Amino acid sequence: MTPGKQPVSAVLAGPYGHPYHPILVTVPIGAWVSSLAFDVASHLVDDGRFLADGALWLIAIGIVGAVGAACVGALDLFAIPTGTRAFKTGLLHMTLTLSVTAAYAINLWWRLNGGEGAGVLVLNVAALAVLSVAGYLGGKLAFRYGVRVADESTQAEGFTHHAER
Repeated sequence: MTPGKQPVSAVLAGPYGHPYHPILVTVPIGAWVSSLAFDVASHLVDDGRFLADGALWLIAIGIVGAVGAACVGALDLFAIPTGTRAFKTGLLHMTLTLSVTAAYAINLWWRLNGGEGAGVLVLNVAALAVLSVAGYLGGKLAFRYGVRVADESTQAEGFTHHAER
């Protein structure tokens, strides 16, 4: 079997063909995209403080979700042989996502200390732009290199007609 498909720990990272990392990343991605929507909306209404507060909470939720996703993502990275293109891509993916998480932690700190307006909005947009690149690399790991994806013979089961069984 191709290296990188089996988990380091099925209990912690998810069993073969069912990794936890892809489902966990939906929390920070969803929260941070929503925080940007709240930030933009807070500038479009007369008193957008409640929307800015919502963005703050969404950023905090995203950070918590990112920590969980990073933990199981690191386990997936450890399953990839070092020195390979997949491993290098995984390292870059991890570096970018940790940088995005740090940017959102700074954004949260800034907001909690009175920051508002264009500065926090620009940081939000910049972090999401980097997150998009990191997401592209995550997709490359799964769909090009097949990291933690079941091998083709296992996948073929899903394309077998009922009459062929």
